[in-house]
Amino acid sequence: MAKLSRRRFLTETSAAIATAPFISTSATRARAQESRKLGFAICGLGRLSESQIAPALARTRHCRLAGLVTGTPAKAEAYMAKYGVPAGSVYSYDTMHRMADDPGIDVVYVATPNALHAEHATRAAAAGKHVFCEKPLEVSVERCRQMIDACKDAGRLLGTAYRCQYDPHHLECIRLVREQVFGAPFIIEAGFGIDVGGPDQWRLKRDLAGGGALMDVGIYALQATRYLTGEEPVVVSALETKTDPAKFAEVDESMVWTTRFPGGVVAHCSTSYKAGGIQNMRVNAERGWFELDPAFFYNGNHGRRSDGQEIRFPEIDLFAAEMDDFAQCILEGRPSKVPGEEGLRDVRIMQAIYESARTGAAVPLA
Repeated sequence: MAKLSRRRFLTETSAAIATAPFISTSATRARAQESRKLGFAICGLGRLSESQIAPALARTRHCRLAGLVTGTPAKAEAYMAKYGVPAGSVYSYDTMHRMADDPGIDVVYVATPNALHAEHATRAAAAGKHVFCEKPLEVSVERCRQMIDACKDAGRLLGTAYRCQYDPHHLECIRLVREQVFGAPFIIEAGFGIDVGGPDQWRLKRDLAGGGALMDVGIYALQATRYLTGEEPVVVSALETKTDPAKFAEVDESMVWTTRFPGGVVAHCSTSYKAGGIQNMRVNAERGWFELDPAFFYNGNHGRRSDGQEIRFPEIDLFAAEMDDFAQCILEGRPSKVPGEEGLRDVRIMQAIYESARTGAAVPLA
């Protein structure tokens, strides 16, 4: 037999492997799963999508920007030019059903105004797509359940975009509580406020936002108290105030509330669309305390402990982290740690906060 040259040997061997029947093993499946990137379509091309979500997709390991849903063709043109999204994967809100025939899209990231989340999520699920949705999940418990049911009926995952649950600083604070490094916690303080800006925006319209500062940024403080304690609050008491009744005629400007948890922890929280300097989270425990300040930013969060140690980790892209984790949940067939039910719980509590502020009475939570 003539001796094969190294080049010829490699060429013929590669061809044989390429035409041989594929033998699936756990190792090859794992490698294929690791290398596959799920296609994300962004639904709603507002400021958050432009400045955070789309750029983050380019930094993920398991995701890629594969589609767009928008009512503004000019925005779609800009994204297509910048990110190379094919024209055939651009949809309007009324044509989302056509995504059922688009195999390049696996997940729809819903980033439209709050009160449109259920409509767009159910359309995405009906088209056979998984749904990752910005917080708040929706503006009422009923609409949250509609989204959850639609995704379950379609056999698709529904995740809530709680980026702080992927922040190493928040994860460290959760560890400090769980391991009782400073003893059992007894008082938690958390607040997030921003200067919301001009009056002509959807966030100040009740029919689109569902509420004001509480629904938009106060939810970060509420979420923190829940994942720090690992419990659900049993009673809430709230107070709302407005210094600009004209601008905030339809939504809340500032809100403070107190919740009590089954284990005895009391949480004091605040939020505002007027006071932009509120940005902290602090846990007071038996033998000390720890805090993050700032706590809820896209980057730059850090903190300190009563023993003098800093809480500071290398920065990561929180949007990329949450999308990568959701993609891995799909690829590995495991549940998300931020499912639709998690979003529903916050909405239920926020509705109780609004009720307490309106009635002046404490509201028990079942």
